[in-house]
Amino acid sequence: MGRVIKVLKLDTKPGRRRADQGRALVAGGAGFLGSHLCQRLLADGYEVIALDNFHTGKRYNLSAIARDATFTCIRHDIVEELPTDLAVDEIYNLACPASPPHYQADPIHTFKTSVLGSINLLELARRHNAKIFQASTSEVYGDPLVHPQPEGYFGNVNTHGPRSCYDEGKRSAETLFFDYSRTYGIDVRVARIFNTYGPRMRPDDGRAVSNFIVQALRGDDITVYGSGGQTRSFCFVDDLIEGFVRLMNAGVAPQHPVNLGNPVEFTVMELAELVIDYTNSRSRIVHRPLP
Repeated sequence: MGRVIKVLKLDTKPGRRRADQGRALVAGGAGFLGSHLCQRLLADGYEVIALDNFHTGKRYNLSAIARDATFTCIRHDIVEELPTDLAVDEIYNLACPASPPHYQADPIHTFKTSVLGSINLLELARRHNAKIFQASTSEVYGDPLVHPQPEGYFGNVNTHGPRSCYDEGKRSAETLFFDYSRTYGIDVRVARIFNTYGPRMRPDDGRAVSNFIVQALRGDDITVYGSGGQTRSFCFVDDLIEGFVRLMNAGVAPQHPVNLGNPVEFTVMELAELVIDYTNSRSRIVHRPLP
């Protein structure tokens, strides 16, 4: 059973305010994306329960909503059996470390989070006839040979490399979600997330945006691997959360994963130059061989 984190309620109205939209569970609610989603759902009139084991999620991400009368946070690892009293209407599964330094630190647990965690949440959805959303990733495409990647592209993947605990875990979770839908009639929504940035992203997440910003603010050289001609799309977090909500509320559930991200691509060099410009940094761009 998870331990409920005691939070003070600053709402000046006595008691709990009415949750107009029902009760939503956000697994990984203290993370970068999860905390923004919790905030959005509260604003939309939901009662929100966040689950997080706080391995990579941070309490301070929830500081803006911790005292809301309709918000509760439970410290719990979704790999373990879920609390039995979690009666919910909607479930969002965002619980998995998403940056290489974090998911590679404990690759077995990362894979368990995607697979066992998904099973636990799907069983919860089955018990309560709840709608459930899976935050998957563009990493399921591996090192793609098609650009940009349509949802029907099956990818160019490595099933046993150092990234596979994350990539293949997310791919397995997608399989579980659609098998539960076909077998039990559960309403599932699956989004494949592309690069996202914004407030509360961790400076140590090992990805290009955060790496470049940290290096620029320190005045260090900005490290670009390869030529820098590689392209990426970067989506602002509020836009991504809007995509989550719209996908969850779509009248008919797509019977396939849906790509969510910015359709406009930038080269890595363009990103590095923008960061230097916006931070007024004196950093130099240096190139290193691709790892």
